[in-house]
Amino acid sequence: MIFFFFICTGFSIGVVMLALGMTCTYAIQEKRRVAVVKTRHFRQHGGQLLFEEMKKSNKQGMSFTLFTKQELQEATGNFDERHVLGKGGNGTVYRGTLQDGTAVAIKRCRIAGEDERQQREFGMETLILAQINHKNIVKLYGCCLEVEVPMLVYQFIPNGTLYQLLHGGAAVVPFAVRLRIAHETAEALAYLHSMASPPIIHGDVKSPNILLDENYGAKVSDFGASSLAPAPTDEAHLVTFVQGTCGYLDPEYMQTCRLTEKSDVYSFGVVLLELLTSRKALNLAAPDDEKSVVASFLTAARDGRLDGLLDARIKSEVGAETLERVAKLAKLCLEMSGERRPSMREVAEELDGIRKASSQNPCLLGEGEEALSDYSVVDMCDW
Repeated sequence: MIFFFFICTGFSIGVVMLALGMTCTYAIQEKRRVAVVKTRHFRQHGGQLLFEEMKKSNKQGMSFTLFTKQELQEATGNFDERHVLGKGGNGTVYRGTLQDGTAVAIKRCRIAGEDERQQREFGMETLILAQINHKNIVKLYGCCLEVEVPMLVYQFIPNGTLYQLLHGGAAVVPFAVRLRIAHETAEALAYLHSMASPPIIHGDVKSPNILLDENYGAKVSDFGASSLAPAPTDEAHLVTFVQGTCGYLDPEYMQTCRLTEKSDVYSFGVVLLELLTSRKALNLAAPDDEKSVVASFLTAARDGRLDGLLDARIKSEVGAETLERVAKLAKLCLEMSGERRPSMREVAEELDGIRKASSQNPCLLGEGEEALSDYSVVDMCDW
């Protein structure tokens, strides 16, 4: 019996040891498999090249972080749906909190067309975007490349989007605030076109991509359709398929598939119309002749009926001359030919002049933020 007991005990121990061995072997193999997959994704998205460039950039004092998947899982509660800020054509955005308490917006990107070259260049283009330092552009803190779908980590902006402010119906937006948002947005785009190195074409300028901070300052966001500007010897950046948003798309770009800085100018012109009229760029529920705010504006301007298209709530705040100057600028931005449109630097300078002239009107001084002090939007659903 004792002999039989030792045999059974030995057999049981052997089975347990075998099971433990198999479990450990599986765990090790799974860990190696996950590591191999992470490494493949990292290289696939240009991580190695990015890492080398980061070493150079860090010596120049630039801050950029390569986050791990685990860090971003912890920041978002494992990408809990309750943390979703919004979903769009360029990805899903989550609100998160880093270990140091920093509030961030984490975007799971969609690389258009899944082009292999685009995937390889993703990391480097991300580093270039991270070098942008402008008060009216959302700051990019870093990225995560060890996953199949790369993720970007942005500064969190608390007051929602310009689209929500204009079309949410929660508050009347004073003209002073509208004009300041327009000017700040134009300054941001002018910086991208002329001061960034290399220059950057946004590619999807629209009111949902203009975020608002706690003081309703403009923050241009979502470079999902952006492109590095072409070399001076090239006419434009040729894209394989049209990106952007209906209602804001440059008609010249749609015909030629050539993206230029003037494509952003056209889209900004549409945003100016939203600010002037409080109408959506494209409203499919409206009658046929009112679906497009651009078509309605151009028709009204041609027929001398522009006054009826402007938001009646702002006409009492500002003189007709100021509104006419903004409308004239919008019309220039919406020229069919890109060559006839002003540059974003010229647009920003004109808006600056209009603001300075408007500030002499006592009715407009200091009332913008006060009128919106009780209004807050935190759902950035159109990111």
